[in-house]
Amino acid sequence: MKSVLIGSVISSQIVLQEMINMGFPVDMVFSLDEQFSENVSGYYPIHKTAEENGIPYTKFRKIGTADNIEIIRDIDPDYIFVIGLSQIVSKEIIDIAKCGVVGFHPTPLPKYRGRAAMVWQVLLGVHETKCSLFLIDEGMDSGDILGQEEYVIEDSDYAVDVERKLCDALKKLTPKVLKQILNGTLKPQKQNEEDAIYLLIRRPEDGLIDWKEPVEKIQRLIRAVSKPYPGAFGMYDGNHKIIIWKADFLENKKYIGIPGQICEIHTDHFDVVGVDGLIRVWEYENVDSVKMFVGHKLK
Repeated sequence: MKSVLIGSVISSQIVLQEMINMGFPVDMVFSLDEQFSENVSGYYPIHKTAEENGIPYTKFRKIGTADNIEIIRDIDPDYIFVIGLSQIVSKEIIDIAKCGVVGFHPTPLPKYRGRAAMVWQVLLGVHETKCSLFLIDEGMDSGDILGQEEYVIEDSDYAVDVERKLCDALKKLTPKVLKQILNGTLKPQKQNEEDAIYLLIRRPEDGLIDWKEPVEKIQRLIRAVSKPYPGAFGMYDGNHKIIIWKADFLENKKYIGIPGQICEIHTDHFDVVGVDGLIRVWEYENVDSVKMFVGHKLK
Protein backbone atom coordinates (compact mmCIF):
# COMPACT_ATOMS: atom_id res chain seq x y z
CA MET A 1 0.00 0.00 0.00
CA LYS A 2 1.33 3.41 -1.02
CA SER A 3 -0.28 6.80 -0.51
CA VAL A 4 0.27 10.52 -1.00
CA LEU A 5 -1.34 13.32 1.04
CA ILE A 6 -1.88 16.80 -0.42
CA GLY A 7 -3.17 19.62 1.80
CA SER A 8 -2.95 23.10 3.26
CA VAL A 9 -5.27 23.54 6.28
CA ILE A 10 -6.26 22.05 9.65
CA SER A 11 -8.35 19.27 8.04
CA SER A 12 -5.21 18.20 6.16
CA GLN A 13 -3.35 18.02 9.48
CA ILE A 14 -6.12 15.97 11.09
CA VAL A 15 -6.06 13.32 8.36
CA LEU A 16 -2.25 13.22 8.37
CA GLN A 17 -2.14 12.80 12.14
CA GLU A 18 -4.73 10.02 12.05
CA MET A 19 -2.67 8.27 9.37
CA ILE A 20 0.39 8.51 11.62
CA ASN A 21 -1.56 7.35 14.69
CA MET A 22 -2.70 4.13 13.05
CA GLY A 23 0.42 3.43 11.01
CA PHE A 24 -1.21 4.04 7.66
CA PRO A 25 1.56 4.25 5.01
CA VAL A 26 2.26 7.79 3.79
CA ASP A 27 4.98 7.97 1.13
CA MET A 28 4.89 11.72 0.46
CA VAL A 29 3.23 14.83 1.90
CA PHE A 30 2.61 17.81 -0.37
CA SER A 31 2.24 20.93 1.78
CA LEU A 32 1.25 24.39 0.58
CA ASP A 33 4.27 26.65 1.03
CA GLU A 34 3.87 29.28 3.78
CA GLN A 35 4.79 32.10 1.43
CA PHE A 36 1.70 31.37 -0.68
CA SER A 37 -0.72 30.93 2.22
CA GLU A 38 -1.79 34.55 2.81
CA ASN A 39 -5.27 34.11 1.35
CA VAL A 40 -5.84 30.59 2.70
CA SER A 41 -8.20 30.67 5.70
CA GLY A 42 -7.04 28.30 8.43
CA TYR A 43 -3.66 27.52 6.84
CA TYR A 44 -1.66 24.74 8.52
CA PRO A 45 1.98 23.84 7.66
CA ILE A 46 1.56 20.07 7.46
CA HIS A 47 5.15 19.70 6.25
CA LYS A 48 6.23 20.32 9.86
CA THR A 49 4.22 17.31 11.03
CA ALA A 50 5.70 15.26 8.19
CA GLU A 51 9.22 16.31 9.14
CA GLU A 52 8.65 15.51 12.82
CA ASN A 53 7.54 12.01 11.87
CA GLY A 54 10.18 11.26 9.25
CA ILE A 55 7.78 11.42 6.30
CA PRO A 56 9.12 12.83 3.00
CA TYR A 57 7.48 16.11 2.02
CA THR A 58 7.43 18.68 -0.76
CA LYS A 59 6.23 22.28 -0.51
CA PHE A 60 4.21 23.59 -3.42
CA ARG A 61 2.52 26.66 -4.80
CA LYS A 62 0.45 24.91 -7.48
CA ILE A 63 -0.03 21.18 -7.12
CA GLY A 64 -0.52 20.61 -10.85
CA THR A 65 3.01 21.46 -12.00
CA ALA A 66 5.01 18.96 -14.05
CA ASP A 67 7.53 18.47 -11.21
CA ASN A 68 4.85 17.56 -8.66
CA ILE A 69 3.09 15.24 -11.08
CA GLU A 70 6.38 13.49 -11.80
CA ILE A 71 7.01 12.94 -8.07
CA ILE A 72 3.54 11.45 -7.62
CA ARG A 73 3.91 9.27 -10.70
CA ASP A 74 7.26 7.93 -9.46
CA ILE A 75 5.66 6.91 -6.14
CA ASP A 76 2.87 5.09 -8.04
CA PRO A 77 0.41 5.42 -5.13
CA ASP A 78 -2.65 3.29 -4.53
CA TYR A 79 -4.43 6.27 -2.98
CA ILE A 80 -3.95 10.02 -3.16
CA PHE A 81 -5.56 12.02 -0.34
CA VAL A 82 -6.46 15.59 -1.30
CA ILE A 83 -7.68 17.16 1.94
CA GLY A 84 -8.31 20.86 2.50
CA LEU A 85 -7.09 22.14 -0.85
CA SER A 86 -8.91 24.84 -2.82
CA GLN A 87 -6.96 24.16 -6.02
CA ILE A 88 -8.39 22.04 -8.82
CA VAL A 89 -6.87 18.57 -9.01
CA SER A 90 -6.25 17.71 -12.64
CA LYS A 91 -7.34 14.50 -14.34
CA GLU A 92 -3.65 13.77 -14.84
CA ILE A 93 -3.19 13.50 -11.06
CA ILE A 94 -6.48 11.65 -10.52
CA ASP A 95 -5.47 9.02 -13.08
CA ILE A 96 -2.20 8.28 -11.27
CA ALA A 97 -3.91 6.80 -8.19
CA LYS A 98 -4.47 3.09 -8.75
CA CYS A 99 -7.41 2.84 -6.32
CA GLY A 100 -8.67 6.42 -6.10
CA VAL A 101 -8.24 9.99 -4.90
CA VAL A 102 -9.84 10.66 -1.50
CA GLY A 103 -11.35 14.08 -0.83
CA PHE A 104 -13.05 15.75 2.13
CA HIS A 105 -16.15 17.98 2.23
CA PRO A 106 -17.86 19.60 5.24
CA THR A 107 -21.40 18.66 4.14
CA PRO A 108 -23.57 15.53 3.71
CA LEU A 109 -22.92 14.99 0.03
CA PRO A 110 -24.59 15.18 -2.43
CA LYS A 111 -26.18 18.08 -0.52
CA TYR A 112 -24.23 21.35 -0.58
CA ARG A 113 -21.51 20.52 -3.06
CA GLY A 114 -19.19 23.38 -3.94
CA ARG A 115 -17.52 26.34 -2.30
CA ALA A 116 -17.51 27.97 1.16
CA ALA A 117 -19.54 25.09 2.55
CA MET A 118 -19.13 25.89 6.26
CA VAL A 119 -20.07 29.53 5.70
CA TRP A 120 -23.10 28.68 3.59
CA GLN A 121 -24.40 26.19 6.14
CA VAL A 122 -24.42 28.88 8.85
CA LEU A 123 -26.05 31.40 6.50
CA LEU A 124 -28.72 28.85 5.57
CA GLY A 125 -29.46 28.05 9.20
CA VAL A 126 -28.43 24.40 8.86
CA HIS A 127 -28.31 22.60 12.22
CA GLU A 128 -27.90 18.83 11.82
CA THR A 129 -25.28 18.08 9.19
CA LYS A 130 -22.47 15.70 8.27
CA CYS A 131 -18.98 15.78 6.79
CA SER A 132 -17.97 13.41 4.01
CA LEU A 133 -14.92 11.56 2.76
CA PHE A 134 -15.40 10.66 -0.90
CA LEU A 135 -13.60 9.70 -4.08
CA ILE A 136 -12.68 12.72 -6.19
CA ASP A 137 -13.64 12.56 -9.85
CA GLU A 138 -13.75 15.24 -12.54
CA GLY A 139 -17.05 16.62 -11.26
CA MET A 140 -17.67 18.99 -8.37
CA ASP A 141 -17.70 16.87 -5.19
CA SER A 142 -19.61 14.24 -7.15
CA GLY A 143 -17.58 11.07 -6.53
CA ASP A 144 -18.55 7.99 -4.54
CA ILE A 145 -18.96 8.47 -0.78
CA LEU A 146 -16.59 6.55 1.51
CA GLY A 147 -18.07 7.63 4.83
CA GLN A 148 -19.90 10.42 6.66
CA GLU A 149 -19.94 11.69 10.26
CA GLU A 150 -22.55 13.86 11.96
CA TYR A 151 -22.03 17.21 13.69
CA VAL A 152 -24.42 19.94 14.84
CA ILE A 153 -24.34 23.70 14.18
CA GLU A 154 -26.01 25.80 16.89
CA ASP A 155 -27.55 29.25 16.38
CA SER A 156 -24.88 30.63 18.71
CA ASP A 157 -21.93 29.14 16.79
CA TYR A 158 -19.36 31.32 15.06
CA ALA A 159 -17.13 30.09 12.25
CA VAL A 160 -14.44 28.98 14.69
CA ASP A 161 -17.01 26.90 16.62
CA VAL A 162 -18.23 25.21 13.44
CA GLU A 163 -14.64 24.50 12.43
CA ARG A 164 -13.94 22.89 15.81
CA LYS A 165 -17.03 20.66 15.55
CA LEU A 166 -16.16 19.75 11.97
CA CYS A 167 -12.62 18.83 13.02
CA ASP A 168 -13.96 16.59 15.79
CA ALA A 169 -16.22 14.84 13.27
CA LEU A 170 -13.33 14.37 10.83
CA LYS A 171 -11.18 12.88 13.62
CA LYS A 172 -13.90 10.26 14.16
CA LEU A 173 -14.49 9.59 10.47
CA THR A 174 -10.91 9.33 9.20
CA PRO A 175 -9.76 6.22 11.11
CA LYS A 176 -12.97 4.40 10.14
CA VAL A 177 -12.27 4.93 6.43
CA LEU A 178 -8.52 4.28 6.73
CA LYS A 179 -9.19 1.01 8.52
CA GLN A 180 -11.56 -0.09 5.73
CA ILE A 181 -8.92 0.77 3.13
CA LEU A 182 -6.30 -1.29 4.96
CA ASN A 183 -8.47 -4.36 5.50
CA GLY A 184 -10.08 -4.26 2.06
CA THR A 185 -13.66 -3.70 3.25
CA LEU A 186 -14.17 -0.23 1.73
CA LYS A 187 -17.49 -0.01 -0.12
CA PRO A 188 -17.90 3.32 -1.97
CA GLN A 189 -21.52 4.45 -2.41
CA LYS A 190 -22.76 6.30 -5.49
CA GLN A 191 -24.22 9.75 -4.89
CA ASN A 192 -27.81 10.41 -5.90
CA GLU A 193 -27.56 13.17 -8.50
CA GLU A 194 -31.21 14.11 -8.00
CA ASP A 195 -30.36 15.26 -4.45
CA ALA A 196 -27.39 17.41 -5.47
CA ILE A 197 -27.38 21.06 -4.35
CA TYR A 198 -24.54 23.40 -5.36
CA LEU A 199 -22.97 26.22 -3.36
CA LEU A 200 -21.41 29.04 -5.37
CA ILE A 201 -18.20 30.83 -4.48
CA ARG A 202 -18.14 33.60 -1.86
CA ARG A 203 -15.60 36.40 -1.88
CA PRO A 204 -14.44 38.79 0.89
CA GLU A 205 -16.61 41.62 -0.49
CA ASP A 206 -19.69 39.45 0.12
CA GLY A 207 -19.19 40.17 3.81
CA LEU A 208 -20.51 43.73 3.34
CA ILE A 209 -23.48 44.10 5.68
CA ASP A 210 -26.82 45.26 4.30
CA TRP A 211 -28.23 47.12 7.29
CA LYS A 212 -31.73 46.91 5.79
CA GLU A 213 -31.75 43.16 6.42
CA PRO A 214 -33.35 41.77 9.63
CA VAL A 215 -30.96 41.94 12.59
CA GLU A 216 -31.04 38.14 13.03
CA LYS A 217 -29.83 37.71 9.45
CA ILE A 218 -27.10 40.32 9.93
CA GLN A 219 -25.84 38.57 13.05
CA ARG A 220 -25.89 35.24 11.20
CA LEU A 221 -23.63 36.72 8.51
CA ILE A 222 -21.29 38.01 11.22
CA ARG A 223 -21.10 34.53 12.77
CA ALA A 224 -20.66 32.79 9.42
CA VAL A 225 -17.70 34.81 8.15
CA SER A 226 -15.97 35.58 11.44
CA LYS A 227 -12.39 34.40 12.05
CA PRO A 228 -10.67 32.57 10.42
CA TYR A 229 -12.60 34.09 7.47
CA PRO A 230 -12.27 37.74 6.34
CA GLY A 231 -15.24 38.95 8.40
CA ALA A 232 -18.50 40.86 7.94
CA PHE A 233 -18.08 44.61 7.69
CA GLY A 234 -19.65 48.03 7.33
CA MET A 235 -18.17 51.25 5.94
CA TYR A 236 -18.18 54.04 8.55
CA ASP A 237 -19.27 57.29 6.90
CA GLY A 238 -18.99 55.35 3.64
CA ASN A 239 -15.18 55.35 3.63
CA HIS A 240 -13.69 53.53 6.62
CA LYS A 241 -13.93 49.76 7.01
CA ILE A 242 -15.17 48.39 10.32
CA ILE A 243 -14.89 44.57 10.49
CA ILE A 244 -17.30 43.04 12.99
CA TRP A 245 -16.08 39.80 14.56
CA LYS A 246 -18.68 39.25 17.27
CA ALA A 247 -22.17 40.68 17.80
CA ASP A 248 -25.61 39.97 19.24
CA PHE A 249 -29.02 41.16 18.12
CA LEU A 250 -31.59 42.53 20.57
CA GLU A 251 -34.86 44.39 20.78
CA ASN A 252 -34.83 48.14 20.11
CA LYS A 253 -37.00 49.86 22.72
CA LYS A 254 -35.73 53.43 22.60
CA TYR A 255 -33.99 54.46 19.37
CA ILE A 256 -35.44 55.72 16.11
CA GLY A 257 -32.90 55.95 13.37
CA ILE A 258 -31.77 54.88 9.94
CA PRO A 259 -30.58 51.28 9.50
CA GLY A 260 -26.81 51.27 9.99
CA GLN A 261 -26.83 54.33 12.27
CA ILE A 262 -24.76 54.08 15.46
CA CYS A 263 -26.95 54.80 18.51
CA GLU A 264 -24.65 54.02 21.45
CA ILE A 265 -20.89 53.75 21.96
CA HIS A 266 -19.36 52.21 25.10
CA THR A 267 -15.90 51.04 26.06
CA ASP A 268 -16.77 47.37 25.47
CA HIS A 269 -19.39 47.58 22.71
CA PHE A 270 -21.41 49.79 20.39
CA ASP A 271 -24.99 49.48 19.12
CA VAL A 272 -26.29 49.90 15.58
CA VAL A 273 -29.90 50.50 14.55
CA GLY A 274 -31.51 47.83 12.37
CA VAL A 275 -34.92 47.54 10.74
CA ASP A 276 -36.29 45.29 13.48
CA GLY A 277 -33.89 45.66 16.40
CA LEU A 278 -30.34 46.54 17.36
CA ILE A 279 -27.00 44.94 16.53
CA ARG A 280 -24.71 45.04 19.56
CA VAL A 281 -21.09 44.81 18.44
CA TRP A 282 -18.74 43.25 20.99
CA GLU A 283 -15.60 42.65 18.93
CA TYR A 284 -14.54 44.63 15.89
CA GLU A 285 -11.57 45.91 13.92
CA ASN A 286 -11.39 49.59 13.09
CA VAL A 287 -9.16 49.27 10.03
CA ASP A 288 -8.38 53.00 9.65
CA SER A 289 -8.49 53.73 13.42
CA VAL A 290 -11.13 56.40 12.73
CA LYS A 291 -12.94 57.93 15.72
CA MET A 292 -16.60 56.91 15.69
CA PHE A 293 -19.52 59.05 16.87
CA VAL A 294 -23.15 58.41 17.75
CA GLY A 295 -25.44 59.32 14.86
CA HIS A 296 -22.93 58.45 12.15
CA LYS A 297 -23.69 55.58 9.80
CA LEU A 298 -22.23 52.30 8.73
CA LYS A 299 -23.04 51.70 5.08
